[in-house]
Amino acid sequence: MTNADSIQEQMQMCQKYNAEYVPSELHHKIGIAWNVKEKLEPIHGMRIQPEGDTTGWYIWADEYSEADDFFVPLHVTHIDDWDPKIKKYLGLAPGWRFVIAEDYEDVWFDDQLLNRS
Repeated sequence: MTNADSIQEQMQMCQKYNAEYVPSELHHKIGIAWNVKEKLEPIHGMRIQPEGDTTGWYIWADEYSEADDFFVPLHVTHIDDWDPKIKKYLGLAPGWRFVIAEDYEDVWFDDQLLNRS
């Protein structure tokens, strides 16, 4: 899939949920938990306001942890190496969340995320 195809898919996801499209640049980072690479489900994602060279996205699988090393930085360009299902959600604006699993999708706006940093 080309980057243009990915952007189109992200824009369609935003239209589906009446969400603003805010790109996640390929050279910017997401915070992702190692357990995503283990193919655990469900996969959770939440987007806070981006800062610097980050997208604001935090993504994890199964159970969340408060451990300092739970999230590692990953450039968006490498997300397909971890799980290609995630990419289509990365255009959702700050304040949006998702939970996905095999044959399951829940996407919603959580204004509490806009108060986090």
